[in-house]
Formats: sequence, C-alpha cells, structure tokens
Amino acid sequence: MEGKDPTREELLSFTSGIQMDSRVGNTNPVSTEELQEKVRLAAESLISRQGEEGYWVEPLEADITITSEYVLLQYLLGRERDEFFRRAAPFILESQGEDGGWPLYNGGPAEISATVKAYLALKLLGYDADHPAMQRARALVLERGGAINVNVFTRITLALFGQYDWKGVPALPPEMILLPRWFPLSIYTVSYWSRTVIVPLLFIYHYKPLLELPPEKGVQELFITPMSEVRVHYAWDKHWVSWKNLFFVLDRILQAWNRHPPSFLRRKALKKAMEWMIPRLKGEGGLGAIYPAMANSVLALRLEGYEMDHPLVRRAIQSIDDLVFDLGEQQSVQPCHSPIWDTALALGALYEAGLDEGSPFVSRALDWFCRKEVRTVGDWSVRVPGVEAGGWAFQFENDYYPDIDDTSVVLMDFAKWVPEMGAYRDVFRRAIEWTLSMQGTDGGWGAFDKDNDFLFLNNIPFADHGALLDPSTSDVTGRVTELLGILGYDARTPVVRRALRFLRKEQEENGSWYGRWGVNYIYGTWSVVSALKAVGEDMSAPYVQRAMQFLFSRQNPDGGWGESCYSYFRKDTAGEGVSTASQTAWALIALIHGGHVRHPAVSKGIDFLLSRQQADGKWLEQEYTGTGFPKVFYLRYNMYRDYFSLWALSLYRNVLLDGQSRVERLSRRWKGTPYPVRSRFLA
Repeated sequence: MEGKDPTREELLSFTSGIQMDSRVGNTNPVSTEELQEKVRLAAESLISRQGEEGYWVEPLEADITITSEYVLLQYLLGRERDEFFRRAAPFILESQGEDGGWPLYNGGPAEISATVKAYLALKLLGYDADHPAMQRARALVLERGGAINVNVFTRITLALFGQYDWKGVPALPPEMILLPRWFPLSIYTVSYWSRTVIVPLLFIYHYKPLLELPPEKGVQELFITPMSEVRVHYAWDKHWVSWKNLFFVLDRILQAWNRHPPSFLRRKALKKAMEWMIPRLKGEGGLGAIYPAMANSVLALRLEGYEMDHPLVRRAIQSIDDLVFDLGEQQSVQPCHSPIWDTALALGALYEAGLDEGSPFVSRALDWFCRKEVRTVGDWSVRVPGVEAGGWAFQFENDYYPDIDDTSVVLMDFAKWVPEMGAYRDVFRRAIEWTLSMQGTDGGWGAFDKDNDFLFLNNIPFADHGALLDPSTSDVTGRVTELLGILGYDARTPVVRRALRFLRKEQEENGSWYGRWGVNYIYGTWSVVSALKAVGEDMSAPYVQRAMQFLFSRQNPDGGWGESCYSYFRKDTAGEGVSTASQTAWALIALIHGGHVRHPAVSKGIDFLLSRQQADGKWLEQEYTGTGFPKVFYLRYNMYRDYFSLWALSLYRNVLLDGQSRVERLSRRWKGTPYPVRSRFLA
C-alpha cells in the first residue's frame, strides 16, 4: 500500500481558535510547544500511511499457529511454495520460547497445541527430530503429557496427516446442517466465526481425508503412548447431571450414527452444506474472511471434487495467499485483514488531533467507507428479519458478516466529520438502523449477531476453546452507546437506558469492565467510560469513580499502563503488565473522560507517551493488546500504538486547554438537538 506525503496545508490547524499558555497546566512539566510538536509529528506519520484508495491498514499479527497451519495447508493441497517455505521456517524457529514451546502471545507460557502445530510444520519444512529446536519442543510436549492433550482443532489437523485417530475427534455429522434454525444445535445458534469454520468441517469429518506421511515426517515421538494404542477419553464432569456430561453422551451417540448414516440423508446434508457455502465464497475475501474458515473451505471444495483450477477454488486460495506478509527477510501469515477497523480508528484520532474537516484525506476515507458498505442480507437476518442491510465488516470484504463494533466506529466518523451527512445520509441511515436492530434482549450488543447467547453450548466437546458464541459484551455495547451519545442521545432514550443497565450489571467488583476484543480490563474500561461520558452520565457517580480508582491503582512506576493476556486466566492480575503505548492511551482517555485531566497520574501517563515516541512519530510495541478469543487467540494490531497514542495526547491537550474534547464541541447533545434518527428501535 503506497502512502501519500501530506502537504503542510492539508495537515493540521491545532492552534486555531485556542489561546494557549506557555505551559500545559500547572501540574505538568510538558510545554505547549513540545506537546504540539509531538501531536503534529504523530498525525503527520499517521496521515502519510493512508493508502491511495483512502484506507489505513497494517499487518494484523497473531501467534505462530496461523503460519504453521498455512504451511500444513500447502502440503495438503500439494502446492509448491518454496519461497514462502524458505522464509517462513526462520520465522517459526525464532518465535520459539525459551521453554522450548510456542506461546499464544509475546512473553507468555508455551501452549501445547501451538507447539505441536509448529513442530509438525517444521518437520514438513525439513527439520528432523534431532534438531536442537525440535528436541526442546518435544521435551516440553512430553512434559505436558504428550500430543494426546492437544485441542480439538489440532486433533483434526493431526488426523489429516494420519497422526491422530479420528475417533478422538468430537462428532460433527453433516446432518446438523439440516436442523431447523430455531433448534438449539442449529448452525445459527453459534457465532459467525464458529459457523463458517464448522460448515466446511462437515465435509472434512465426512470424508476423513488422509495424507500419509513417511515416519520421519510424522510426530509420533510427541506421544508418550503410541497413538495406535490409545483410546481418547473425555474428562467427565464430577456432577453426574450436567450439560458437559449430557453432551459427552450425545457425542457417543453421534459417533455411532456417523459410522452408518442413512445414505440419502448424508447426501442431502452435504448438498445443503455446499449450497450454504458457495454464495459466501463468491467474493474475494474468502469464507468468513478469517483464515480457519478460508482454509477449511478450500479443503471442502477439493473433497467434493472441485479441481484446483476451478474459479471457486482459485479465488479461495488467492484470498488465503493474500494473508501472507513480509517481516524483513522472513514471512508470516495474518489471520485476516483489518482495514475498516484501522481506518475508522485512525480517522477518530485525527479528528481529535485537529485535522480539518475539508481535508482530502478525510473525504477519501469516507468515500472508501461508502464503497465498502455491506448491502447483502447476511446470517444476522435469521435473528433480525425484515431489516435493510447496512453497516461494515472488519475486513476488505465479508458481506455476509458485518459487525456492530466496526459499524459503530465508522458511524462515529461520519457524525464527527460530516454531521449534516449530506451525500452520506442514506449510508448512515441504513447503518444506524441495522445497528440499533441488533440490540440484544439483555440491553447489550454482541459483535455479529443478536442474542447469540446459548451459553450451555460451550459444554459440547467440540467447543473446548470456549469461544463458540457471540453474546453481548461491555466493549461492543460501549461503542454503540458512545455513538448514540455523539449523536445527542442520552439516558432519556430507551435504547440508551437499556444499554446503561447492561453496562452497570457487567461492571466488575474492582470497578473495571471486561474486554472481549482487547486486552483486557483496561480496554473494556476505556470502552465503557468513553460511552458514559458521551451520553452525559454523571462522571462523579460512585460507580464511574470506582473505574477511575481501578485505573489509578494499576499505573506502573514508569507512568504507563499495561496488561498481560494472562489476565484472561487470572482476574486478580487485571490491569497488570509491562507498560504499552496502546494500553496507556486507553487508560488516559478513560481518566480524562472521568474528570481527572489535571491528576498527577495523568501527567505521568502523558510523559510516558511523549518520552516513548520515536523520531518518526511512531511508538514501539511488541506486546499483544488485541483479542481474538480470550484464553485462545490474541492479536497485535500494528497501528494501535500510533493512533491511540495520538488520540490520548490530543484529547489531553484539548480538554486541558479548552475544557472539552473536540467531539464535545461538536456534539448535538450540548445543543439539545439529537441527530434525527428515525428508527423504531430507538424506543
């Protein structure tokens, strides 16, 4: 993606209309000139990275599993990818932890499933069992009880290579596609990401394909007892009557069913599954636009007889290849692209920084959003029929799966930059109506579906990752609530009132909020506090100040804030970790919104960001502060550290000097005239 160098005139007018003292505040040693220069430098750096089409995006990094799985997929498909193999091998090796395994996040402990996948990938890349890295990895796996203990998705991967018995894989009979939509085990009762992974897996489970490996390429040395002599057992719940035990019994029944299914029913199921998949493969983004579903879809097509040169297969493979990115001389694979999210947040930061509304950088981005609007009636309509399609997905293209989080942030951008909407009015109308229609019966919002909260389903053997569903969350609910506040709505509006009740109910004992899509309690607290400020909640209220005290108590001695992914396992470590730019920015934004702009802790946090900024206007950050699936999969958004830091510095400057943020100066709420959203879902 090529960026354009901004001209000085196109950039920022930070001081327009603001009379500044020589120093920022009485308690902060930062001079106005230094702060202004740091903000300008960060904004110019961010603007220079905008693509020609108007969007921002940088690689979305994850742990080693995606790169390992990509290597394995190439072997399953028989593709020659020598250049990638040559460059991926050192990346996998260098990602190995000191304990011999591969972690799920930087600095984390080794995770057995990630380690087994990396080990198998290295075997196929030519590394034998005697290589020092392989010896260390093998020792760790055996210490953890051997490869028999890997998760379900890793079992399936190993089974495809003849390294795990299919009997140890939970039943996934294709006939489940025939269940009515209202049935508790229907594909529509699970999340979009589970749905798009499961449907192509139905073909894999039916055919149980096998790529035989020569013994030296296999991983049988990772099993304490040879796999051929082991019968896989599940750990039964100690309570005889429980969902977990019920599903174990059901799994045994389905395993027996799958040995002799009625042929006419199996044919019907496979036909319906393919009919479900094909429309979702028509675009360029791949099935669900996330790697696991995309990879499974290619295998499903091949198993059903589609040749490698068939347009559907070619397009699906290309969408996967597009996820490969360079890391210097090495190469890795990202789980998906994040252009809508990155662009929406970059625009939000630049708005607070003072970029002029008439800037061509803004109009290019907003026009690009319009071209990316989702107009397909997707899976969400099963729960919300009769609503016009609108909104945005996370990726370049994922038309069946727009999401509420991205859509809310994009709508905030439209509300900030073009409050009268003008030519964007219809796009805005469709998206806000769709967003409001997705509010759950609990008052909150999930990411992709309404009321996707059949939590008992997390007990099925297939769901050992614990991320089968998409219930309402504090962070997404906070984002929609913040949007409504920017549009001028407050607790007098029923939809806001319901959301606030949900958020109050979700607050943790320590005053924070859980972060489903970012790490973790700092992210969730920032998301909710920003919403409370936007809708005019009393920021001195005890429950709000409990959140402030949580943040104050977690500040590090260096002035920053940080939180490890480990907090998903241990709540008592909430808000604890090495300081990062992005998490420091979230904490600062929340504290400033909470009325503490002149607090010494905020001054120290600002100093942390200023002192860590590089000469090119960027910040460094190796930690994973994004969340794919708690306890399972984490992300490093490579722009988080830059646009959130810019946002925090700009907000600090504006509130300290002008008494309010740029968004508050704009907000229709202060004028008493909310934006006229005509929707039955406001009530």
